[in-house]
Order: sequence, then structure tokens, then C-alpha cells
Amino acid sequence: MSNYQFELNREGVKQLMKSEEMKAVLDEMAHHIAESAEGDYKVDSMTGRTRANAEVSCASAKTYYDNLRNNTLLKAMSNTRRG
Repeated sequence: MSNYQFELNREGVKQLMKSEEMKAVLDEMAHHIAESAEGDYKVDSMTGRTRANAEVSCASAKTYYDNLRNNTLLKAMSNTRRG
């Protein structure tokens, strides 16, 4: 058995999670989810205190109630595959 020890570079992970590249990947996935949901959805992305974030939300009352009744965004997210 090996005595290999893995040490996580926390500063490197922090930089990666807040990078513009990570924000671009999340933004691309969020747009894909919004398109898959086939409705009036908007995408917002930002870099928070610890990581980049992307959000898909309803842009109208019609899509809000459709999502409430049918879990439209959840279904679009589960059907989205990257790769």
C-alpha cells in the first residue's frame, strides 16, 4: 500500500471557482436549460463571495405558474447533459 498523500490547493480551487471561465461554463449551461424549458425565462450570472453562480428564473407570470404546476425548470435541468 502506498503512503501517497493528496493535499488540496485551496487557493487554486478558490481561483478556479471564481474565474471567468467557470462563469462562462455556468452561463452556457443556464442558457441551455432556459432554451430547453421553452418559455419566457431569463438567465443571470454573477461572481459571489466564494464562487461563480448562474440562475434561470421566470420572466413572466405565465412561465412562473407553469413552472409552479409542472416543475418545468427542474425537468429541463434534469434533461440537460453537458458533453
